Amino acid sequence: MLALLAKEPSHGYQLRARLRQALGPVGEAMNAGQIYVTLGRLEKAGLVACEREPGLPDRPDRKVYALTAAAGLADPVTMVGATRRELLTRLREAQRAAMAEPGGSGAGLLLEGVVLRLQADLRWLEACERYWVDWKGEK
Repeated sequence: MLALLAKEPSHGYQLRARLRQALGPVGEAMNAGQIYVTLGRLEKAGLVACEREPGLPDRPDRKVYALTAAAGLADPVTMVGATRRELLTRLREAQRAAMAEPGGSGAGLLLEGVVLRLQADLRWLEACERYWVDWKGEK
């Protein structure tokens, strides 16, 4: 997403369309909500900023996201590292919350889902990092 925003500021719907185009069948299966969750994480990490753009008379304002100076056109491996740190913090928080829940509770089950999602995101970041390290080695 950072690469797409490096090209131009965009709102979530535009990013989803561009990701779908770039990723083909994988992009088609992407959950639209994940775009906004990721944008929220990037905003919280200080890598993107959001401004409201007036909508049409019958539509709400749209949030337009752009890279901040903290993100810039940074090295992808550096961005992966920053994202990893953010996800690890969230993972620790979710694990603590899950451990505080009584066994078999609905909240505990939901928190387990959050933990599993964060672990999957971290594995994906590892794959991204391997790709970028290999790519840099080929240059």
